[in-house]
Amino acid sequence: MEAEAGGATGDAGSCDLREVVNALFYQNRTGCQWRYLPHDLPAWSAVFYYFTLWRQDGLDQQIQELLRCQVRERARRLEDPSLVIIDTQTLRAAAAVPKRTTGLDAAKKTPGRKRGLAVDVLGLVIGVVVLAASAHENTAGIALLDQAAGRCGNRLEKVLVDQGFKDAVIIHGALLGITVDVVRRNPADRGFVPQPKRWVVEQVNGTLILHRRLVREYDHRPENSASRVYWATTANMARRLTAPTPAWRETECVA
Repeated sequence: MEAEAGGATGDAGSCDLREVVNALFYQNRTGCQWRYLPHDLPAWSAVFYYFTLWRQDGLDQQIQELLRCQVRERARRLEDPSLVIIDTQTLRAAAAVPKRTTGLDAAKKTPGRKRGLAVDVLGLVIGVVVLAASAHENTAGIALLDQAAGRCGNRLEKVLVDQGFKDAVIIHGALLGITVDVVRRNPADRGFVPQPKRWVVEQVNGTLILHRRLVREYDHRPENSASRVYWATTANMARRLTAPTPAWRETECVA
């Protein structure tokens, strides 16, 4: 499929939209700058144009939602989950990121931005929010609850969070008809100990870091950074749907 696109000079041009998506996948995975996209992909100005247009139209989220439903159906589950896990992660910001969009996470002593995720038990992203690192966990939690409730409807019954989320999130969940359970860490545990069901969101954070563009906050706009997460999960789900990795028990041993 080809579509008209405005170039850097304003001249009309045409490009393959599938190749535009490939360019977004490539940049997310490698972390390269816009102008360093390979020449066999569409012009960087056209890719940036569609990236911005699709973010503003919400098309990036729509594509991600459609693929999420397909992955859940393949796993013999209903399209919308009844249980969602919420967590946040603080990431350092690159030097060129505007200071007004960043902050200092007082708890983790880390400057940058805070990325909040809402995922289901399969590790599929339901909602994304990107805030200054100085924002409280409750701010991210409330925004993610609203996104999850809007995308899962009445089927969403329970949300799991960690101890960083306070009563404001629990109260907001109750207003939406959602039970918010705080999964508390065992005081006797030392180091990282996976918590039942909550470990899934930690795994998702680790998977997203494989996309180098998401290792740090490089985008000037927080909404662009959130769109990056949708494209990363879209790439992961497309691979999951088209080329599933066989279980280790099913692979042949090579001497």
